[in-house]
Formats: sequence, C-alpha cells, structure tokens
Amino acid sequence: MAALPRCLPLPPFLSLSLPRFLPLSLALLLALSALRGRAQSFGQTRFICTSVPLDGDMCAATAPGGGSAEELKSTVLQLRETVLQQKETIMNQKDTIRELTAKLGRCESQSVLDALPGESKGGGGGRKQGGFSKNTMGDLSRAPAAETLSQLGQTLQSLKTRLENLEQFSRMNSSGQSTNLKDILQNKIDDLEKEGKYNPKNESEERGKIESTLTSLHQRISDLEKGQKDNRPPDRFQLTFPLRTNYMYAKVKKSLPEMYAFSICMWIKSSASPGMGTPFSYAVPGQANELVLIEWGNNPMEILINDKVAKLPFVINDGKWHHICVTWTTRDGVWEAYQDGTQTGSGENLAPYHPIKPQGVLVLGQEQDTLGGGFDATQAFVGELAHFNVWDRRLSPGEVYALATCSSKAQAGNVIAWAEANIDIYGGATKWTFEACRQLN
Repeated sequence: MAALPRCLPLPPFLSLSLPRFLPLSLALLLALSALRGRAQSFGQTRFICTSVPLDGDMCAATAPGGGSAEELKSTVLQLRETVLQQKETIMNQKDTIRELTAKLGRCESQSVLDALPGESKGGGGGRKQGGFSKNTMGDLSRAPAAETLSQLGQTLQSLKTRLENLEQFSRMNSSGQSTNLKDILQNKIDDLEKEGKYNPKNESEERGKIESTLTSLHQRISDLEKGQKDNRPPDRFQLTFPLRTNYMYAKVKKSLPEMYAFSICMWIKSSASPGMGTPFSYAVPGQANELVLIEWGNNPMEILINDKVAKLPFVINDGKWHHICVTWTTRDGVWEAYQDGTQTGSGENLAPYHPIKPQGVLVLGQEQDTLGGGFDATQAFVGELAHFNVWDRRLSPGEVYALATCSSKAQAGNVIAWAEANIDIYGGATKWTFEACRQLN
C-alpha cells in the first residue's frame, strides 16, 4: 500500500518527532509559535515531509534529523515559560497604564477647576446653575489677570474723574489736597500701564496693594464730597459698582415687613456682559432667595420669590439709564414688569399665596447665599443704580410712568425710600450725584 505523505512546516532549527501523547493539531500550533518567535533570527521557513503509511499512526511519525520526545517536551516547556513571562509583562504594563491614566485624569480635573472663572451657579440657594456650588465669600475675584487689571484701571480712572469734578468746588478750601490725590491716582494708572509691570506670580500681592490704595482714595474723596451733600436733595445720588467682586455692595439699613403685595422700582445703568448681575437680593432666615432680581450669564433677567422664578422681558444692558419696575401680589402670584414707564410683560402663578417674610437683610449689588453674606463674584452687579424704592402695594401704570419721567408728582416708596441716610456702602462702592433725571428735565 502506498504511503501518504504528511508535511509539517518547521523552522530550520527544529526537527522534531510527534509522540503519541501530543495531538497533531497541538504540534502544528507549537511549531507555528516557534516559527513566529524565531522568524526574524533564522529567515525563511522550510517544509520537512515524512511519509506515513495509510494504515499507520500519524502521531508516531518522526521528522528527518531525528529528535526525541524529551527535546519536544523541553521546547514546549520553554514556549510555555515564554508565554507566562509575556503575560506577566502585559499585566505589569496594564497596571502602569491604569496608574498613569488616573494621574492624567486628576491633572485634567484640576485644570478644568482652575480654568473656571468661579462661575458656576445662578440665582443662589435652590437656583444654582450648571451644577457648580462655589462659595467665594472672602476670596478675591477669579477673573483673568488682564481683565482684573483693566477693571482696576477703570476704577482708578473713575476716581480721577470724580476728583476733577471736585476741583472747582474744593479749590478755595482744599486745592492742595485735591492735587495730591490726583497725582497719586495718575501714578497708579501709570504703573498699571507700564509694560511688564504685572507679574502673575505676585497677583494677590499686587491686587492687595491696589485695593488698599483704592480704599484709602475712596475715603479721602468721600470726605471731599461731603461738602456737596448740603447742596443736593437727599435722594439725588446713585451707587456705582465698577468691578465684579464679592466684596463691593450696599446694604439697606431697614428690613422689609411682611408683605402680601409689592412694587419695586429703580433707575439702572449697565453694559456688563455676560449678565449685569444682581441689582438687589433680600434674604430671610432659612431662605436666601426670598426676593431677588438677577441677570446671570446669558440668561434673561429673572425675579425670584421664595425660589420661584419668572423671566422678565427687560432689554437694558446697553450702557444707558433705564427705569424699571416690578409689581406683584400674592393673590394668584400675578406680576407685571415695566421698562421706561411702559408695561413690557406680565404673568401669574409666581409664588402664589406666599407673603414676603419680614426681618431679613436687603443688599444692593450682590446675591446672598446666606443671610447677609455668601456673595459670589460671578453674580455681582456691575453698573450704576439709583432711586431704589419699595412699596407694599401694586403701583398703577400712571404712578410708574410718573417715576420713569421724573415727574414732580412721583412718590417715594412707603416701605423703602431712596435716601443717603438709609444706605451703607462697603468694599469701594461709591455714591455719585444722580444725573438721569436731570438729563430728562
């Protein structure tokens, strides 16, 4: 009977027999593994063929060149050891990759937190936005360095302008003092404008020096302005908040009573973007958002009553003076919004049958996260504000129009009336003579 040729591909270095205990498929697999592992060292492969009788046992055939079962067994053990070593190496590499990935994740998370401008929430209390919960009370504003320096420069320029306006008034009595203050301001402005003057490593120190100078200059200018107060009505003033900080604000000395209806009106001017911030906020024990007016980020201006929200159709972020009013009654939560004497919107279901609670804190220029504090620079008001009045009833459209046109018939608020004696200012907010009504008359 003719023999049936049987060919096994083997590398030149390996001629081995196939014992009975090793299946042919496994022998082929081992031979191919050996071929892959050594192909680079020994070049091309060659085929070694062995004739096997038709009635013979293929597993008993041996390749030319001989070789015992012990040699094959030794080769199998070596291959197994190599596989185990490679497996161990792969596991070690996986551990290393996992560790490096964790470190990279921590670095990326820290970079994202550092890049955030403190931005992170809207409306305070239960009205937080974007999933962030930042408390910057007592911290400096985290605006980019260039933007912060620009804002401080604008503040210095505004103080300089105030001094120039005071020069004529105070020349007879304190011209030397005004000139001295003006020189200090100019020196500070020049320092800010010098190229390379600012060093990011000393940001806190430099900002602290500038803010200390601003506080001192503000106090000295305020002393000069006291001479003008006798020459103007007690309500003819405005508050200016030039920077987006968490320490610049004004506080109304009087709290609100329990109210089942209200009207809140004011003159306002801002061009801050995105969002002018929080013109006022009223917090009571247990509820920081009892009554809040806020424009945060790219959202429209909103009024919050007991954390319930209504969007107001105001378009006032154009750097011009605008008169706005919001009226509300607890019955059905009906509200109305007025801009420049004209009703622009209305609605209902805004905190219906919830009276405004008494014994709270009324702050101008900041949103409160706690009673009287918890300010966040990202929600601070930037601009000018005047004639903030509060009534415990809904004003009629005619009464609102009289206020917006600076009519002599306009009445002051019966709960909060705009007067210098009723307002305390903090952190560099300033009082100027109010000009909007003078321009209208």
